[in-house]
Amino acid sequence: MIQRIGIDLGGTKIEGIGLDGTREVARVRVPTPRDDYHATIGAIVSVVRELETGAGGPGTVGVGIPGTISPSTGLVKNANSVWLIGRPLLDDLTAALGRPVRIANDANCFAMSEATDGAAAGAAVVFGVIIGTGTGGGIVVRGEPLVGANAIAGEWGHNPLPWADPGDEPAPECYCGKRGCIETYLSGPALAADHARRAGSTEAVPEIIQRAANGDAAAVQTVDRYLSRTARALAAVINTVDPDVIVVGGGLSNIDAIYERVPGLWDRWIFSAGVGEVARTRLVRARHGDSSGVRGAAWLWPETGG
Repeated sequence: MIQRIGIDLGGTKIEGIGLDGTREVARVRVPTPRDDYHATIGAIVSVVRELETGAGGPGTVGVGIPGTISPSTGLVKNANSVWLIGRPLLDDLTAALGRPVRIANDANCFAMSEATDGAAAGAAVVFGVIIGTGTGGGIVVRGEPLVGANAIAGEWGHNPLPWADPGDEPAPECYCGKRGCIETYLSGPALAADHARRAGSTEAVPEIIQRAANGDAAAVQTVDRYLSRTARALAAVINTVDPDVIVVGGGLSNIDAIYERVPGLWDRWIFSAGVGEVARTRLVRARHGDSSGVRGAAWLWPETGG
């Protein structure tokens, strides 16, 4: 029987799961009706109905979206699925399903999943990092997502890369209209572009990582720059949030060197480290992988469902 339903509203697919406690009992995936807001509402409702039909009863509904609900207007903002922007998604889904719905940013859902029964289970403060085609983040404090007054808590990817060194110049342009955002250094496309700019060869990220592991000098330098930038960016998070655990997800979370080397680099920039102690924050890979977002959406409702 389903207790919770989680929906991950992505740019190309809508995925839904039903959970009985922490156990997955049903899963449905359909294409996202791109550029059609009302069809997107209909597709989410259809996924919820199919999950409930297949698993014996209704559940609470949580939805992760590639954006957030503005606390000022109640409308979607900051969504790369642009047909959602300016729409009353929470109100419309609540009406369409005939029950309360909870909506959160997809990075917050990722962090919720890993803080609940994933790689950071039991930790009081968790910072969830997603590094893939973009760079996002979410914060969970004692089992609850931290949203913030402007609903942008955890958006570390659109802060400037801290403690810049000459190798970081010129600062790349970001789609947000600024230069030098963390996302322009740490995303997958950013890593590949940095390698192409310095090495003069266009290669995919997995190939760059493999070349570095084989000792290719240019690839080693690219990975070294990437890990330094990751360490600096996460040191700033630790100085601000001081999480117990930082969990990494997204396509680049499969780079083993992140976990092997970054904790040995970030102490240089962490305020309390280096004076007879090292940072106690743990850096770990996500346990649930690509399923973290949809699981976290289900966990937007507490154990009681109330």
